Amino acid sequence: MLRLEIVKRGDDLKGFVVLPRRWVVERTFSWFGRNRRIAKDYENLGLTLAAFVTLACIQIAVRRLAR
Repeated sequence: MLRLEIVKRGDDLKGFVVLPRRWVVERTFSWFGRNRRIAKDYENLGLTLAAFVTLACIQIAVRRLAR
């Protein structure tokens, strides 16, 4: 099961402030960006894109296991 947590910035903060756990999402998107099929918007169907994201996750996991 996936848990979605929306981190909102406080109204009293001024300027740049690092939000907690945001780097995890940005890091994951950069890993997906290494795959050419996902980096460019080639897919017309959402199911096809979901399949390629799944394959990218499998590829990342296999590379980690091989280390």
